Amino acid sequence: MIYKVYYQENATQVPIRENTKHLYIEADSERTVREKLKNRDYNIELIQLLEGEHLKYEQSSPHFELEQV
Repeated sequence: MIYKVYYQENATQVPIRENTKHLYIEADSERTVREKLKNRDYNIELIQLLEGEHLKYEQSSPHFELEQV
């Protein structure tokens, strides 16, 4: 399954919507995504499962690149 993770790069700062970034990661579950990213100093806002038409839409974006963790 492919997940889209919305995050702030610094977990100690107050989240600002304009600074939210995202990455795509392949994992078995949301828990696995969190485990894979636990060594990064990210403030994870949302982990969203991508499936069906939503996944196809995201894959057509030039910014779609699976993160290798």
